[in-house]
Amino acid sequence: MSQKFQEIIDSERPVLIDFFATWCQPCKVQSSVLTTVKEKVGETARIIKVDIDQYPAIASQYGVRSVPTLAVFKKGELLYKESGVHDVNRLTQLLEQYA
Repeated sequence: MSQKFQEIIDSERPVLIDFFATWCQPCKVQSSVLTTVKEKVGETARIIKVDIDQYPAIASQYGVRSVPTLAVFKKGELLYKESGVHDVNRLTQLLEQYA
């Protein structure tokens, strides 16, 4: 996954990574928020989910200590990273800002 992950975050358009865990209740809330965000931003950004239990090395590489943690990458550069549940408007604005 590491090589594929690198290819994804090297994208010209912003990529929002949702670091989550299946056992995490706030992650389920964040997931439904991201569905709405995806509808709003369309093709201007990608939204990818990364299960920290399946890919602990990637989570560790980016300092993910709690879930949900959201990170925005563009051209391989980490532009934003924050833990906690985010609302639709904040995420939409964030992705449009980096588009």
